[in-house]
Amino acid sequence: MTNATAAPTPATTTELHVTGMTCGHCVGSVTNELSAIEGVTGVDVALVKGGVSTVTVQSAAPLAADAVAAAIDEAGYALLDA
Repeated sequence: MTNATAAPTPATTTELHVTGMTCGHCVGSVTNELSAIEGVTGVDVALVKGGVSTVTVQSAAPLAADAVAAAIDEAGYALLDA
């Protein structure tokens, strides 16, 4: 009897820089929009009120830049370096 274990799927980490966020509601909006992208497994936001916040996205595979930009725009904020 063999005990085969599936190899874990390597995760991809994407770091984004977002402006215009000022509060927890902003964090929630960005998190919800990015989480809706297929393959996203986690979102962490380091909020800098009124400055440039760092958003770290974990995903099963690299994300399409246009999907990320659209999600940030839909949340009502601006993505730098897009």
